[in-house]
Amino acid sequence: MAEQALRPEEARALRVCDLVLPEGDWGILAAPDGRKARAIPLQPRFVEFLCEWISEAGLREDDLLFPGMRGGPLPVSGYQQVWEQAQEAVLPRDELYSWRLGEPISILRESCMVKWLRTGISAVTVAEWAGVNPSWLALRYPYCFRSEDVEIDWDPLAEITALPDVRKS
Repeated sequence: MAEQALRPEEARALRVCDLVLPEGDWGILAAPDGRKARAIPLQPRFVEFLCEWISEAGLREDDLLFPGMRGGPLPVSGYQQVWEQAQEAVLPRDELYSWRLGEPISILRESCMVKWLRTGISAVTVAEWAGVNPSWLALRYPYCFRSEDVEIDWDPLAEITALPDVRKS
């Protein structure tokens, strides 16, 4: 979920057949998004992880990728419980009991989109992968589009926006 900017409901609905997992190469995750699926690239290390996961779990083509205890979709409460366990496993004790505990699981999706934008992937591509509009990205993450290194040539802007000099007429 963290690597592909998936919504929790999308991750819960993923099936093995939604993945293309070529050995040692980039894969594709087809995240269901309404009528059509979004194609999201999978890094080779993640392809390897998913192949092992599928093999060890004995999952078949039409099985859910992350099934619940009885084979159906993982319940939302179970999903939240896994998220809380993950926080407990990695956060230092003092941070665990601070404001960070209870951080919504959506932070994984948010941080993935920010990572993609900051690595220079175009906003249009990030929007396609995440299933959002590019304008939403610009409004939500404006700090990802600012660049202090850019030199602005103010002269053309001043010419375009200048008012006519009425005193010369």
